[in-house]
Amino acid sequence: MKGIASRIELFLGLLILLLVVIFTIANPRFASLGNFFDLIKSYSFFGILAVGAFVVLLSGGIDISFTATAQVAQYVTVAWIVQQGGNLWLALVIGLVIGTLLGAFNGVLIHFVRIPPIITTIGTLNLYFGALYVLSAGNIIFEVAPFYRQLSEATLPGGFPVLGLLWLGVVLLTGWMLHYTVLGRSIYALGGSETAAVRVGFSVLKTRLFVYTFMGLLAGFASVVHTSLVQSAIPNSIVGKELDVIAAVVLGGASIKGGSGSLLGTCLGVVFLAVIGNGLTMMGISSYWNGVTVGLALLVGITVSKYQQEILAVWKRRPIRTS
Repeated sequence: MKGIASRIELFLGLLILLLVVIFTIANPRFASLGNFFDLIKSYSFFGILAVGAFVVLLSGGIDISFTATAQVAQYVTVAWIVQQGGNLWLALVIGLVIGTLLGAFNGVLIHFVRIPPIITTIGTLNLYFGALYVLSAGNIIFEVAPFYRQLSEATLPGGFPVLGLLWLGVVLLTGWMLHYTVLGRSIYALGGSETAAVRVGFSVLKTRLFVYTFMGLLAGFASVVHTSLVQSAIPNSIVGKELDVIAAVVLGGASIKGGSGSLLGTCLGVVFLAVIGNGLTMMGISSYWNGVTVGLALLVGITVSKYQQEILAVWKRRPIRTS
């Protein structure tokens, strides 16, 4: 019972398989290798952001502003490259620096001002996005450097997209950090109980600053990936997707109270939304239903998370049988 309650990934994986079967019956092209690779590439940006959002939730916090961070990083990077020139490495450096600084600003505000994270990041979302829109006057940059297209079209032998490999790399490095470093243990501890984390010697300030800075770093990285996918820089093309990302993380089993969840579940949550979105499109159903799906997924994820915690709490209080 404990194993079933704590492994939401199993049920989500089976649900994804069921959806794949249904969509394949409706349209056999859904199960093609080409469509699979397209899904991986299209949702790599989404998946990278989900990894950062998972780490923040794991620590007991929440970040709503990461899409605005990615939006600012994307637009400033593309504008710089257009005016001053540069290559992919410079674009990555600019995006990572901007994302890191904006993410660190969130962490500083949350820790020292003591405003709830959701309120703080809603405020910074509007601050970052509003400032970008004012300074850019809403102008769209249609022409981007050729290396963005080259990154989008790059594949490994066999056709696997390089953008998918970047997502996988982020997942593996984050997983290593969470499970094999003291920093990772401090993130789990902070999400479980801030008081207990302090008592065992973890620095709340350092841990909290790290998770929001890490979210900003991944938002900056994801901004380069997004530019390669859309081949433009539109001031409002990313903002608004934050709830989709959080829905995927929560649906994957991450507790909204912090302290529990897995990267595998987060990735499955992203895959679930990808399968739903692509499947509905291939069946000719309006894309407006994607929003309905995300909303339902978020409600189901929060409900499952709530009852999962209650089941585990009851299990821990069960009487010990002796023979």
